[in-house]
This record gives sequence, C-alpha cells and structure tokens, in this order.
Amino acid sequence: MRFRLLRRNLLALLGVAFVVVTLLLSTRVLVVSEQESDFQLPGTVTDRNRDSLSCDTFRFKYDSLDGLRQSVYGANYKQCVFNAEKFPGEPQLVLVVQVHNRPEYLKLLIRSLERAAEVHSFLLIFSHDYISEEMNRIVRGITFCKVLQIYFPFSTQLYPHEFPGQDPRDCPRDLSKDKALKTGCLNAKHPDSYGHYREAFITQTKHHWWWKLHFVWERVHAMQGYSGFAIFLEEDNYILPDFFSFHKLMAEFKKTCSDCDLLALGNHNDLSDFTSVSNQVLTTGWLSTKHNIGMGISREVYYKLMGCSDEYCTYDDYNWDWTLQHLSGTCISKPLKVLAALGSRVLHTGDCGLHQKESCNPERALKRAEEIVLKAKSSLFPQSLVLSAAETVEHKAHMKNGGWGDIRDHILCKNYAKRL
Repeated sequence: MRFRLLRRNLLALLGVAFVVVTLLLSTRVLVVSEQESDFQLPGTVTDRNRDSLSCDTFRFKYDSLDGLRQSVYGANYKQCVFNAEKFPGEPQLVLVVQVHNRPEYLKLLIRSLERAAEVHSFLLIFSHDYISEEMNRIVRGITFCKVLQIYFPFSTQLYPHEFPGQDPRDCPRDLSKDKALKTGCLNAKHPDSYGHYREAFITQTKHHWWWKLHFVWERVHAMQGYSGFAIFLEEDNYILPDFFSFHKLMAEFKKTCSDCDLLALGNHNDLSDFTSVSNQVLTTGWLSTKHNIGMGISREVYYKLMGCSDEYCTYDDYNWDWTLQHLSGTCISKPLKVLAALGSRVLHTGDCGLHQKESCNPERALKRAEEIVLKAKSSLFPQSLVLSAAETVEHKAHMKNGGWGDIRDHILCKNYAKRL
C-alpha cells in the first residue's frame, strides 16, 4: 500500500515537472546564444534569418494567441532598441519599468520621464506582461531617449487556460484540501500555507519580477558591459525632474558606504517636508514597505539575489518584495543594507491595481503629482548629500502572505535562471 502511494506521488510530481519543462522548452528561443544557429522554433527567429527581420519591419501579430506568442519570442530575441541612432553611445542610467495594463498611468510616468533632466542619456526598458496595440503604441511614441521593450513570456494573457494561466482543471481557491483530493483537481496536493489554492493573476507579478531581473542582467544585449545601477520602477510611478542628478549624487555617496547593497530613490512618505529633507539620505536595512519603489540594483547584488533563487521561488508569499525581505538575513546571511533618499524622487500615482479595481482616476493622480513637483521645485537639484542617520541593519521577520504554494510555480520560477 505504501509503495503504491509513493509511486502515485512520484508519478504526479513527474507529470508536473514534464508540463513545466515542456513549457520552458517551447520558449527556448529566449535564450538562444549566438552559436546555436541550428535551433529553430517554427514561427520564430534564428541566427540564419535574424537579419531578415529588421526592427523596421518587425510587427506584432495581435490577431491570434499563437501569433502573439511568436511575436513575444521574436521581440525578446531581436531586442530592438528604438532611438538608438538618435542617441548613440552607452547609457548613463538604465531604468526598468514593469508594465501591466494601465495605459493612462503609463502615460503619466512617460510624461515625468520626458521632463527629467538629462533624460537623453537613459535607456528605458519596459517589461510587459500584457501586450496590446495601445500599450506598444504608447511606449514606441517615446522620442527623448533609447527604449527597449521586453515581454514576460509566461503571462496569463499568453496562457489563459493552462498553467501558468488558470487551468479549468485547477482547484478552486477556497476548496478544502480533503474535497480537492476527492475531486482530483490538478493541484489538490499543493495548497498554500493557509489552505488556499493558486490564483494565476495573483502569482503573475512575482513571476514577472524575478524573470525580468534575470532577463535584464543576463539576456539584454544593451546591458552587456553596463556597470551602473538598474533602477526598477512600475507603470504607476512618477519621477521628479532631478531624478538623474540625485541618482548620481547617491552613487557617489555610496562609495563612502562600502557595505551598502541597494539604492532607494523613492519611498512612501508624505512629501510635505520635502524642503527640509531634499538633500538627506540614510542607511538602514531594506524593508518591503519602505524601499520597494525606485530601487537601484547593481550587477553584484543581482548575483547575490540569484544565489537565493530556490528560496525566492519556494517561499510562500505571492509578493516579490515581501519575499525579498524574507531573503534578507536568511538565505542572504547579512541583511541587505540600503542607501535611501529621505526626499523621495519617485511618486506613486496608482490609486488602483491588483486588489483595487475601482476608483482609478489618473487625472486626479496627475494633478496631485504636479502640485507636489511645483511645491518641491525650489529644493530640487541639491549640490551634495547629507547622511541624516545610520540605522541598525537587521533581519525583520514578517508573516508570510501565502498564495505561492503550488509546486508548478516553484518549478517554473526556478528555471528562469537556467539555460535550457
């Protein structure tokens, strides 16, 4: 009897692994190297015909799911950098923007970027998990700096009725494990820590963040040789005009803090006292609730995070930032230390999102952001920075949020950092 149960569990695990590996192999074009010219996936690009698909002629196929998938694979392989001829040379700063499907908020971010000093020296990387003509049109309308679009290839949009989307055979979120086992739904054996089964739209953000982190530092050709920080933003952020100037001051100041791991150009504080803190920074332990906006990650810290891939991918919290806080001081033995701006250079404009679908008001958000910038105007572009405090850096444990108990998510997540 025990042997039959063990054999049944083993077969179930092998079945899940087969599904995930098949999915990953189907998208292998994302990591094809320059030497692998014999590999060809029907409908995608290889070294033999790569030159025949110029950036001028490449077009997304929006009319079918297969066409959209092929377009994503082709775009990630081709990596067209728009405005490259207009702005030659290496980027002085790389901004990576995680984008879903809030076009009006994305327009606000782009509006703020266009007004930023020295923006012509930026490389903007937009990482999409939802593809539409409107979103692509908005991004490709940027003319003030170099732009690259990459596309998360395992999104719920691309796999709406199968993992990593929501398979109709998956267990309902609130079904008890006993009932799930009796019904035989696909993931019956793997609820989260609170007895709930996965919801695809909940898991996507954590997947996308980890894939994006890896793809940007390992696969983006335009990042090869780049030795600075990549600043991570989201589509509902809004940057202040002195963003780049302040970043340069922080990067220089970090030289006096040899054990600082990360930069945080933004925070979630009220900017009512911006004038008094506009030139101040502090060093402290990285916290999800404070330092997850405008976060600067170096290549060295990227490698440190990737060393914890297994822990990131199996920790039962659907939030990437809470997962990162968990890693800081556990898998990463020395808690992550951040050099943080007290006067935030990144605003959060989003009044709706993953959990709040109502009351989206981008016009109100724009008005509020412009009022803040106007009040802060006289205190922008400080000449130097002052360290206001050096706080104790320690691991801050928290109650995990669940939503990440399905072993299919674990297996897929772990494979982002592997060459297939």
